[in-house]
Amino acid sequence: QAVPRSIRLDRPLALPAPASEAEALAELSARMAKNTVLKSFIGAGYHGVHVPPVIQRNLFENPAWYTAYTPYQAEISQGRLEMLFNFQTLVTELTGLPVASASLLDEATAVAEAVGIALRHHRDKRTKVALAGTPHPQTLDVVRTRAEPLGIEVDGDTIDDNTAALLVSWPDTFGVYGDHRAAIEKARATGALVVFIADPLALT
Repeated sequence: QAVPRSIRLDRPLALPAPASEAEALAELSARMAKNTVLKSFIGAGYHGVHVPPVIQRNLFENPAWYTAYTPYQAEISQGRLEMLFNFQTLVTELTGLPVASASLLDEATAVAEAVGIALRHHRDKRTKVALAGTPHPQTLDVVRTRAEPLGIEVDGDTIDDNTAALLVSWPDTFGVYGDHRAAIEKARATGALVVFIADPLALT
């Protein structure tokens, strides 16, 4: 009753004859061999990277790391907890920061939280967020979604005494590694906080 009659199939599915696992794999391999693998220029943070086999086998394909659901039950989530610590340690080494968090889901969420910190730092008296470089569209969408109800303007590269934060993208969504030192110095001079949005690989 939940499925409308207009979209129900009134005949048996036209399925091929059953195949063994080996036969199915052979057919899939033959189909995949027809694909042409090209270099992707999609940008926006999506790019191919080399994953060493030792990392793929011992981390990405190791259930001890990826099956832990939450870090709240330490006795069954040691892999997750250890990986969080390893990630935080790596980030502090790459950035030179004294501490690092690992509790946010993605770049866009982290940037939105950083903007929130900047606004609270200025006790919500500043209403602008400036950009240096071009952040990824998905990042800007999340930041603007959070900023709009608060009356915060997120756009442009003008930095003044009403700027709460400067978002620095390195590299930006087009893969450009810009020199933003002048903008950063101006932001510091006006008291704006600098939010550095970096690809960890760019810091190595």
